[in-house]
Amino acid sequence: MESIHPHFKLILGSSSIARRKILTDMGYQFTLMSADIDEKSIRKDKPEELVLALAEAKADAIVSKLHTECEDEEQQPTILIASDTAEAIMQRIPDGDNIEEDKSTLLITCDQVVVYEDTVREKPSSVEEAREYIRGYSKGHTATVSSVAVTNLKTGLRKSGVDKVEIYFNEIPEETIEKLIEEGTVLKVAGALLIEHPLILPCVKEVAGTTDSVMGLPKELTEKLIKEVLAMTSI
Repeated sequence: MESIHPHFKLILGSSSIARRKILTDMGYQFTLMSADIDEKSIRKDKPEELVLALAEAKADAIVSKLHTECEDEEQQPTILIASDTAEAIMQRIPDGDNIEEDKSTLLITCDQVVVYEDTVREKPSSVEEAREYIRGYSKGHTATVSSVAVTNLKTGLRKSGVDKVEIYFNEIPEETIEKLIEEGTVLKVAGALLIEHPLILPCVKEVAGTTDSVMGLPKELTEKLIKEVLAMTSI
């Protein structure tokens, strides 16, 4: 099937099933890369600054990786997306795609944290921490702060932004929490927060923002940044 965006290609650097689904829903076809960085070595005072710094660090890491792998080859015009994972499935850019030289190469990187009572929550470090996180949400509220950075590798232009969503919960039963812990998925996401999960969804009272942003890839922001860096190419 031909891409509905014939003027560029897309590479997703994430093991996040949610981000892959969102990107597919947006109509993009993509292959995969990863951004292997030490996220804990990057610290900022504000959550908005932290997620932007991490997204940009991932962009720099993937650019460096591409230069290393393709230093003797002409750079393929591609869009790249990376997110908050150090263990992503690697997939090299396929050869022989007959890509035109005038196409732009875009790199999209993402990150997300959960903010609860003014405290930044990243992925839980243990089962107990995950349990504590989820218990705290019961009859309360939290927020996700997600970043997206888009770098045009042809022009060097980079645009980035942040999207914040507030989530309010009804009571989360202890039985539900234990089932989530046993399943294990909550251990792999920021703040152990999965509002789209069938066990949690009935406990969500209100979402002030978009679900795709909570899942890690805000559609509207992503499309906006892609358009901005592509628009500058034609000037």
